[in-house]
Amino acid sequence: MLDMLIVGGGYVGLSVAVATKQAAPHLSVEVIEAAPESVWQKDERASAIIAAATRMLEVLGVWDEILPHSQPITSMIVTDSRTSDPVRPVFLTFDGEVEEGRPFAHMVPNVEMVRALRGACERLGITIRHGVSATGFAAGPHSANLTLSNGEVLETKLVVACDGVRSKLRDMADIKTVRWDYGQSGIVTTVEHERPHNGCAEEHFLPSGPFAILPLTGNRSSLVWTERTGDADRLVASDDLIFEEELQRRFGHKLGAITVVGGRKAFPLGLTLSRAFVAPRLALAGDAAHGIHPISGQGLNLGFKDVAALAETIVEADRLGLDIGAVHILERYQSWRRFDTFRMGVTTDVLNRLFSNDIAPIRIARDFGLGVVERLPKLKSYFIGEAAGTKAKNSPRLLMGETI
Repeated sequence: MLDMLIVGGGYVGLSVAVATKQAAPHLSVEVIEAAPESVWQKDERASAIIAAATRMLEVLGVWDEILPHSQPITSMIVTDSRTSDPVRPVFLTFDGEVEEGRPFAHMVPNVEMVRALRGACERLGITIRHGVSATGFAAGPHSANLTLSNGEVLETKLVVACDGVRSKLRDMADIKTVRWDYGQSGIVTTVEHERPHNGCAEEHFLPSGPFAILPLTGNRSSLVWTERTGDADRLVASDDLIFEEELQRRFGHKLGAITVVGGRKAFPLGLTLSRAFVAPRLALAGDAAHGIHPISGQGLNLGFKDVAALAETIVEADRLGLDIGAVHILERYQSWRRFDTFRMGVTTDVLNRLFSNDIAPIRIARDFGLGVVERLPKLKSYFIGEAAGTKAKNSPRLLMGETI
């Protein structure tokens, strides 16, 4: 019988495996990944990793491997305008450091993050099974049985579901969700530009949704471009000339001419919050527990916070000789994470509804609010600390840079 079986071999699932096995080497841990082994190497996306998450990755021994491929975000500007406006006034600016030598976030290519975490799994002796998925889950008083697509049945004390926002394991455990669709899609692509970005991230609030420019290494930036779903689908399907012309209108000319250098994909956007994060012999983490709007860049970082809290819960229970899959043990993890997740889900929902429109009274009010924050350094510092995850009370030890 295994101690822990993780379903989902992305960054959250791999991080749970590494964090738990590193702190409790005697536990038997395996990862189930439905995709073939080569799929992760084709991911062209990049993610914003907040300061608290980089602390955790340092403790896990993978940050030094990731760092050379990362781009620190040294500053950020926020604008609010229409696409046709000739000038985009800057309403809010942020400096990028939360402490000496540590920016509030880094942009990291997803492929490098997964590569480093997979290397850590290999060093720790964690088995990753590729090309099989979970087709059945049954929880008993002392263990759970997980049926795989190849017919194999695995017995384990605890199953951790990291299988995405449409989690099959969540459905098998009959965990309900709160869910709605925004009618928007996020277009993700990478561009090269003539002039350097100097580590500055930009968030342009446009009537159809936020347009984020996130710096990568070299004269490159990752874009998260929100449009109404029908418009996004048409843009992704359009020829290169039309796509780049529409992109340049929103990107502006501050960094010179741009060229799309990566693929382009559109992802439907919505809010999904699980009503429970745990069930007997099961814990949800990452997108299986919550899917939020990318307006704040916090989706992956919420998953890393789940990792830190869940690993600490499991390891401390094991050290006390307790059953790591018992629901009363897992409820500590749930109470640790559910409120923060709900708060972030509500915040991103309100921000998206507030800024994704062109209603004059609302525009005036929100621009006034941004201006107030810009003029209050202590308030700006608070918001930066919150975004970076360094101001949270009762934070798991990994997020503070401490071992479990």
